[in-house]
Amino acid sequence: MTGSESRLPSGVVALIPMRNFVLFPHALTAISVGRDSSIAALRHALEGEIPVGVVLQKDPLEETPSFDSLHAVGTLARIVHHVEPEQGQHHAVCRGIQRFRLIEPVGEYPFLAAKIVPIELDADTSPQSEALEIQLRDRAIELLSLLPSVPSELVQALQTTRGPSALSDIVAGVIDVDVNEKQELLEMVATVPRVEKLLKLLSHRLEVVRLSHEIGERTKEQISDTQRKFLLRQQMETIRHELGEDDANAEELRRVEDAIAKAGMPADAEAHARKELQRLRAMSDATGEYAMLRTYLEWMVELPWKSPVVVPLDLAAARATLEADHFGLESVKKRVLEFLAVRKLNPEGRAPILCFAGPPGVGKTSLGQSIARALQRPFVRVALGGVHDEAEIRGHRRTYIGALPGNILQGLRRAGARDAVMMLDEVDKLSASAQGDPSAALLEVLDPEQNNSFRDNYLGIPFDLSRVVFIATANVIDNVPAPVRDRMELIELPGYSQEEKLGIARRYLVPRQRAANGLKEDQCMLTDAALADIIANRTREAGVRQLEREIGRVMRHAAMQVAEGTAPIVRVDATELDAVLGPARFEREAALRISLTGVATGLAWTPVGGDILFIEAARMPGTGKLHLTGQLGDVMKESAQAAFTLVKTRAAALRIAAGVFDASDVHLHIPAGAVPKDGPSAGVAMFIALASLFSERKVRHDVAMTGEISLRGLVLPVGGIKEKVLAAQRAGLSAVLLPSRNLRDLTDVPESVRASMRFVAIDTVDDAVAAALDPEPRTEP
Repeated sequence: MTGSESRLPSGVVALIPMRNFVLFPHALTAISVGRDSSIAALRHALEGEIPVGVVLQKDPLEETPSFDSLHAVGTLARIVHHVEPEQGQHHAVCRGIQRFRLIEPVGEYPFLAAKIVPIELDADTSPQSEALEIQLRDRAIELLSLLPSVPSELVQALQTTRGPSALSDIVAGVIDVDVNEKQELLEMVATVPRVEKLLKLLSHRLEVVRLSHEIGERTKEQISDTQRKFLLRQQMETIRHELGEDDANAEELRRVEDAIAKAGMPADAEAHARKELQRLRAMSDATGEYAMLRTYLEWMVELPWKSPVVVPLDLAAARATLEADHFGLESVKKRVLEFLAVRKLNPEGRAPILCFAGPPGVGKTSLGQSIARALQRPFVRVALGGVHDEAEIRGHRRTYIGALPGNILQGLRRAGARDAVMMLDEVDKLSASAQGDPSAALLEVLDPEQNNSFRDNYLGIPFDLSRVVFIATANVIDNVPAPVRDRMELIELPGYSQEEKLGIARRYLVPRQRAANGLKEDQCMLTDAALADIIANRTREAGVRQLEREIGRVMRHAAMQVAEGTAPIVRVDATELDAVLGPARFEREAALRISLTGVATGLAWTPVGGDILFIEAARMPGTGKLHLTGQLGDVMKESAQAAFTLVKTRAAALRIAAGVFDASDVHLHIPAGAVPKDGPSAGVAMFIALASLFSERKVRHDVAMTGEISLRGLVLPVGGIKEKVLAAQRAGLSAVLLPSRNLRDLTDVPESVRASMRFVAIDTVDDAVAAALDPEPRTEP
């Protein structure tokens, strides 16, 4: 500002808006200003040695107040002292001179400027005003005597000030009351009403301070340092209450109370929640238990207590959803539709707990998601793999730091509905530990007769789980404890045939990987021959996860060529896969093997699907001993002993020379020696390998077999027929020998697989010999 601009027109002053401060005439007070316009007004007053207007703004949060956002009455002040700026704040000591009233804003200045009219006060010398002056001085000095660290100069100023108007302005400047109350005192022109209002405020303030002193004196001798801090907090609460100031947490507690009323809890749960809320109101917000109790109430109001709305179930739409989401698995989809039909006819009924059991990658989790879409309910997945603490299911008690509800209630909170579809994934991976057995905690969750009053340790009150649709998944159902298995209905997903994998790849995997790698439909084409080659020669699994990874490798190869511009359209056929994916990882070993003596092809079940086993037998001069290798389990070793004994007892029927057993040692080996093997289903294959070895009759290379044997020569049924048949098909075998009582299990095998293979029912080992061995011994060249 230049010298010519240093003076404002007559009757116009620069204004300093204040957020939470009211300056009174006759008062000497320090102020701080930080806004650019206020700093400019301060400098203008200092340079011209002229008064400045201090006025309260209506909204303390407004950053750039305008003329209309200021109160109409302010105080002219003279700057007595100015301190150099510190971190953007200017500090000044100013003395109030006179009240003024704002008339209108004036001009364009770097600060607010306005035309004002000074307010003149009449000198009231009546006996009433003199009596009020004496009463005001006495109460003000009494209040100051009760407050700590009061400057003696302030008390002296009260004693020496004469006149009720000037005295009331000094007292109003130092009393601790709300800023709006102070503004009302500033705007009161008449002396007597202003002094009477100030006396009321002083009386209220004196009562609060006296109460605080009484509480402090009464308990000072009885409390420790920790208790003293608590008492101080209680005093602050009492003072705030006496001053009429709203507690900072009161609004939050009111919201919690409203949420309890709207949560739809049962009567006993709502009564418990309100009781805890009353405890919370009686606590100080600085205590640790306050935060714990508030978190508990938040969990209470956020859980889905209300009864769900029954949504009409469209079975046709559910069938379409399952068909669109899953290829094959006809028996599984039929059972799921039956489950949904029962839910439609009896929505309030207690549905069975389904358990999808099968190898990885066959679509167990996606089936649960499809059921949720068909039911039009939210889906939530609870991963149980590796859980070894019972509290993960049933929750931690609130006495522990960081306690939370169990995974069941946490999942329902995420779902936001009491009738959600909850998938308990990998239920066979639970394990007991020193913290308890989580599978035991599942017994109540999975029992429809008990889970309507499930009690979580954190919640402490029953919660109804009867409307939740629980679906469990497992890879190996034998690893699930028997009591848990008993509460679930088992639905097996054994794996896919090659034709089913080809259909899944065409409909789902190729489009998904094409989109994931940024390719359009016409930019990369993978022929059916290439897909069939990947399925047969580059993956060996029951599911389709590895198949999807291999398809992703092909898509990344195509994306590289498209991104570089070398080939706008990439078409991958079976003949090009070696260049893209490298050499084939698997071969059809059984199809390439010629007929040999002493080698039979068995079938095995594994947690990831079926597989083939080559049973190899060799003999050497010895004393009739049997050597077993290949990391066999006890049951498999016993099957080998039984097969060896059975071959000896049937030596005549097999045209084996007498005495050959006593002069020979036999070595029975099952390759892949690093992989543990066990089970009785290789009994037939072991018998055929030994019979071939001693009778010198070749085993047909295109035949696989399975079945348990007895010492009477009977062939007993075994499990895992579908997985074993699919493994035989993947290996290129054309015939499978099965126990007669296992023929009924072929209904689970896809029709295309049954049509492409030959199945031979066997009741005794003689039937197996007739079907698997050449009729005549081998001829030496």
